Amino acid sequence: MTISVGDKVPSVSVWNKNAEGIDKLDFAEFCAGKTVAFFAVPGAFTPTCQEQHFPSYKENAQKLQDKGVDVIACMSVNDPFVMKAWGDLLDPEGDIVMLADGLCELAKALGLTIDASGVGLGQRAARFSMLIKDGVVASLHVEEAGAYEASAAEVMLNDL
Repeated sequence: MTISVGDKVPSVSVWNKNAEGIDKLDFAEFCAGKTVAFFAVPGAFTPTCQEQHFPSYKENAQKLQDKGVDVIACMSVNDPFVMKAWGDLLDPEGDIVMLADGLCELAKALGLTIDASGVGLGQRAARFSMLIKDGVVASLHVEEAGAYEASAAEVMLNDL
């Protein structure tokens, strides 16, 4: 079942690689008490994710923060080392928290997976964005397969 507006986010582990090592985070705890601009991409370093989706959040980070966002987080079904390397490349200032869902547990718990086996990627997170306020989904935008529009940062700015 797909998560909906008004639902609480699940308590599932995700990973974040930082200078000190790798942190295992409970997603529900990560979102508690904050307004989180959360977006998921099917894969780090993939064309649409790298050239359009991630940059939309990077370019609008200050505008999101000005409208009350405490944390911007990007998630992909990749390992924490890949997410760290991708974040270092596209966001050297560290404006966006890079969350690794290496086992696809969060994407599955949200009901937002795709099967990208046809291009060698296996089970992945669908492309989506979610505004989360104190652990509750305030808005959700899920893309159709192959599309990129509804989950852009510019759309989330309208949700705030």
